[in-house]
Amino acid sequence: MTTFDDRENAFENKFAHDSEMQFKAEARRNKLLGLWAAELMGLSEEASLEYAKEVVKADFEEVGDEDVYRKLAGDLGDKADETTIRTKMTELLAVAKDQVMSES
Repeated sequence: MTTFDDRENAFENKFAHDSEMQFKAEARRNKLLGLWAAELMGLSEEASLEYAKEVVKADFEEVGDEDVYRKLAGDLGDKADETTIRTKMTELLAVAKDQVMSES
């Protein structure tokens, strides 16, 4: 194998790894968002865990974060405004990335 092939494989492997880590971080962020929202809605522990799963599933509706935002905004109603939800999404993505990286 040539050096070029080795470099190409290394870049492909890095891209695959980075994509996997991003997916895991976003899924973790969505779970954390679900737990946060469930707390605002006053759900029980069991209901909170179930709701967090629903938020994770909501992310598979379309590319990007808008599907998750719509789910949270619709469910939270007047308990959190758009700025609060989007700020929490950003904050929890950083937390989720740290958690995923520390587990790797």
